[in-house]
Amino acid sequence: MNTAVKIDKMVPVTILTGFLGAGKTTLLKRVLSENHGQRIAVIENEFGPESIDNELLVQESDEQIIELSNGCVCCTVRGDLQRTLNELRTKREAGDIKFDRIVLETTGMANPGPVCQTFFMDDDIADYYRLDAVITVVDAKHGMETLDQQEEAQKQVGFADRILVSKKDLVTEDEYQTLRARIVRINPRAPIKPVHFGEADIREVLDISGFNLNTILDIDPDFLAAEHPDAAHDHDHGHDHACDEHCHHDHDHGHGHGHGHHHAHHNDDIGAFVYRSNKAFDPERLEEFLGGIVQVYGPDLLRYKGILFIKGINRRMLFQGVHMMMGAEPGKAWLANEKPNTKMVFIGRKLPEDIFRQGLDNCLA
Repeated sequence: MNTAVKIDKMVPVTILTGFLGAGKTTLLKRVLSENHGQRIAVIENEFGPESIDNELLVQESDEQIIELSNGCVCCTVRGDLQRTLNELRTKREAGDIKFDRIVLETTGMANPGPVCQTFFMDDDIADYYRLDAVITVVDAKHGMETLDQQEEAQKQVGFADRILVSKKDLVTEDEYQTLRARIVRINPRAPIKPVHFGEADIREVLDISGFNLNTILDIDPDFLAAEHPDAAHDHDHGHDHACDEHCHHDHDHGHGHGHGHHHAHHNDDIGAFVYRSNKAFDPERLEEFLGGIVQVYGPDLLRYKGILFIKGINRRMLFQGVHMMMGAEPGKAWLANEKPNTKMVFIGRKLPEDIFRQGLDNCLA
């Protein structure tokens, strides 16, 4: 291919995270060894005993870039992630390396936030790479203990677009449902799926578009049932949940109500709440309020996403953010038989829910 020809397709990037020993590397080996016909560049945030097993490695072409047996390449982040991404771009455009996508495996102790921000802060990276999703692997056997002891593990769950639970066969169904209920309270917008020995369907990991504003904002119905039994004032809950291909297929819709007694035991720093309203927002007031909230609470806001009903606009507005970076764009028009409404989810560390709710109520037209 002529290197002067601009590669018109952005390179999708999947961030794979999860606490030490959760099974990230097992999952990554599975993705790399499957015959999916795609060339995947793997960026490893730590290269040592946790890294891809040696049987997948063929040769070391230099200190950083290693070729894997199925044509994938692997590079270790010994320096700055931005530099590594720019180097990969340069080598790809020069034809030295071929890859269709990137999987970035973070160190087990990492907060995915700064990694995600890299794809928005640097213009060269933002123009070339598209952040597809954050996939978090949670260990069913040790997940509760890890969430109790490690706030970084809570952040990994909070940032996730999809959560894969490993080692479910090592726990009872009750233990799994208790862990699942806790994960939902931390992050009600990420589908949860058990995986055995890294045997995830490749479609559960790649091309999820979790960072695409246009993807449906699905909120786990169990979260709404367990957290808001009284369905406060005009935020009507649950009636508009339409199942589609993004839906959580592994729900047992009945189990959510019984988990209230676990709340007292796990006062997680990371948590979520959902805001809903059938009234339209005043656009100026909303912009001012969200700008202020992001300035004050940005470092503690992990992910926030919403479908907004704005006065004077006949289509839904889609918005989302990571920490202090927020974006919005117009979405589909409201249909004639649709009742326009707002649905927002905020995931973060010790967020003052009452301040957010009151502030958002004050922005209603």
